[in-house]
Amino acid sequence: MALINQILETALYVKDLEEAERFYSQLFDIITYAKDDKRHVFFRIGNSMLLLFNPLETEKEGVFPAHGSHGAGHAAFAVEHRDLDFWRQRLHDLGIEIEKEHEWPAGGRSLYFRDPSGNSLELATADTWPENV
Repeated sequence: MALINQILETALYVKDLEEAERFYSQLFDIITYAKDDKRHVFFRIGNSMLLLFNPLETEKEGVFPAHGSHGAGHAAFAVEHRDLDFWRQRLHDLGIEIEKEHEWPAGGRSLYFRDPSGNSLELATADTWPENV
């Protein structure tokens, strides 16, 4: 059997694509990879893609299978321990409230916050998910 070795893309569903594009571009200092003003905004983050969709468009039948969700989703972004103070300050400077900080049993740490559409976002250190669990 062939094994998979990473998640290629993560999709979140947003209420306002323009607002979401500004939020993610500013927060992560990334540029838009591709967009359709009504349907989607895509960003490359490392070797993965963050896909932001308007669910009112993706739930329609079309070139791609209908998909989407309504309500808050979740995505976690990997950060280094040494960068947690930077991210706390960055969130503060952008007026983004940290909803929760959590320390995991293996030593990982997470910062949780929300995007403008209510999606739960997490900045997490890699040891949140140690290899030998």
